Amino acid sequence: MTRASGVLLHPTSLPGRFGIGDLGDEAYRFVDFLVEAGQQLWQVLPLGPTGYGDSPYQCFSAFAGNPILISPERLVSEGLLDEADLRHIPSFPSHCVDYGAVIAFKRDLLHRAYVHFLQYGSAAIAAEFEAFCKANASWLDEYALFMALKDAHEGDAWNTWEDDLVRRTPTALARAVHLLAQQIREHKYGQFLFFRQWTALKAYANQRGVRIIGDAPIFVAYDSADAWARRELFSIDERGNLLFVAGVPPDYFSETGQRWGNPLYRWDVMAQHGYAWWIERCRVAFQLYDLLRIDHFRGFESYWEVPASEPTAIKGRWVKGPGAALFEAISAALGRLPIIAEDLGVITDEVRALRDQLGFPGMRVLQFAFVADTASDFLPHNYVRNTVAYLGTHDNDTTCGWFAKLDPNIRQQVLDYTGTNGHEIHWDLIRILMMSVADTVIFTMQDLLGLGSEARMNFPGRSEGNWQWRFTWDQVAEGIALRLRKMTQTYGRLPVQRH
Repeated sequence: MTRASGVLLHPTSLPGRFGIGDLGDEAYRFVDFLVEAGQQLWQVLPLGPTGYGDSPYQCFSAFAGNPILISPERLVSEGLLDEADLRHIPSFPSHCVDYGAVIAFKRDLLHRAYVHFLQYGSAAIAAEFEAFCKANASWLDEYALFMALKDAHEGDAWNTWEDDLVRRTPTALARAVHLLAQQIREHKYGQFLFFRQWTALKAYANQRGVRIIGDAPIFVAYDSADAWARRELFSIDERGNLLFVAGVPPDYFSETGQRWGNPLYRWDVMAQHGYAWWIERCRVAFQLYDLLRIDHFRGFESYWEVPASEPTAIKGRWVKGPGAALFEAISAALGRLPIIAEDLGVITDEVRALRDQLGFPGMRVLQFAFVADTASDFLPHNYVRNTVAYLGTHDNDTTCGWFAKLDPNIRQQVLDYTGTNGHEIHWDLIRILMMSVADTVIFTMQDLLGLGSEARMNFPGRSEGNWQWRFTWDQVAEGIALRLRKMTQTYGRLPVQRH
């Protein structure tokens, strides 16, 4: 990690007329904004196809991309969709995502794009598509079959399908592949378009000196192609019943802990397979991103195991994870691992030792710093260089929203620390992070814009109403990029000019 700074903004939050941010012109404009502001990093949330609650941390696949991020305008400009298909666009809200309406609209457009491909697709595009399918067959075949079956069952979770499909008998799978051949191919085409557009956007960012930080949830969703197709790797029995689920014990966010509901890994089975599934997962991730934040890193040292029958995460227990062996296997296969360890929550000496043994930078969140004890590791004067520091993440309130709700004594502590009156508390704290020795500092777009709690991205533990925030360019006041660039330059975080 070199000394740098960047912005956290999920592509769904970009502006645009299609109800959700996508990989089109506004994404390229955002990269230009980052360059103008002297930022070298763009951090995104997981890019997978979202399921329950529209959460990017509950995806239908640990490998696939989210087709609703595909830019319709790019499809038209590349001759992959008719311009007439964009003549009647619903009136979507500009500052939030109405997922139900957006998904229906985008799915119809993508179906039209597939029909267009069948009718008019060039030999070059057809060859490119076939090469993509061949290169990604290890995950794409099962994902496309899973999604086609899910569509055929009106979106129902796989454990409610016919028994022979739940148990994945060879006869049932062969029949499904035959009957749903066209639907399977259409899902593959959607993945082809997503990866094609994302690869072009990433190349543009990289050419302009911006690296992409991706995000990988440690666990997969129960209702996913991974859990359905590879259940021997998870705490799931032959008939699809969950045995144990993931979560965290009671903490800052919840008195009853968080019962995430994800199936836990059978690490002994993973080890017997040489951690092949994880190696392939990371191989795909490092094609999509330049660096990878792994969520809930502490789960690799010890994870919170909750019996699936428990309604909350209170009655769980800590179980040892794979430790360094997993990452040594991945590194042996893929080389150096540009990984950021999300080491928040209940962190032990053993977790810190694992992180340091692997050489991964950990995370610090400034909103967690202001407590009575000035020895807090989250206070910038206590940082070490190999750190990625944030004001707050997608799970926190915006800085302005957080500051407005603080106890008066804690608020005064913040003001004393910054030496300001708090009139522009978001900029005061951005400066504090910029000054720190942390090699990497990341700010949310919401904090750069000085927005309040209305712009919060996620409320942990709340199942609905998350992941909806979007911005518009008229919120980006003139001078913000220049102000951020000046601060970036002052504290030695501008990219080094090479001649």
